[in-house]
Amino acid sequence: MILIDNTCISDDIEDQQFVCNLDKCKGACCVEGDSGAPLDEDELAILDEIYPHVAPYLTEAGKAVIAKEGTYTKDWDGDYVTPVINGRECAYATYDKKGILKCGIEDAYNDGKISYKKPISCHLYPIRVTKYEQYHALNYDRWEICSPACSFGKELKVPVYKFLKEPLIRAYGEGWYEQLTQEIDERQEARSREANEEGE
Repeated sequence: MILIDNTCISDDIEDQQFVCNLDKCKGACCVEGDSGAPLDEDELAILDEIYPHVAPYLTEAGKAVIAKEGTYTKDWDGDYVTPVINGRECAYATYDKKGILKCGIEDAYNDGKISYKKPISCHLYPIRVTKYEQYHALNYDRWEICSPACSFGKELKVPVYKFLKEPLIRAYGEGWYEQLTQEIDERQEARSREANEEGE
């Protein structure tokens, strides 16, 4: 693992390779799972504020759920999450012409309507962050529906931490990300030296 400030980063984030392949998975992470997308408490007011700009991008079913439950709700563990439609897709999910699930919040962001891209938990996936009192644990989440992304990542040779550069900087800052890449580079150089010494 790698320790930076108050974060503990799993080795998988360096070692595993991942690139979303929407043509294959069709955005299944927006519909599969036990509840909506996890939300930080500071995102709740943001969702309330941006909703009028996001609503035009949503399905009628999504808007109906939000009208009933609100822009966010709680799951059975008492954690804040996005509402879902009939226990399935996220209320903020939309479908493009190819039938691929996209994010209505991100659509509004891309059109310049809002400055908030999407929930940080969605942006960081497949990293899941567990927040403890003293530190954050960043772990790589394995999910069968993401197997096309794993294959695509291996094909392109893109490790998780590089694929998620933008959201990691969004969450922890550029200095933190530079330190992460430096730590990983040093670890890889050390392994390479050890391998060369063993081969001599």
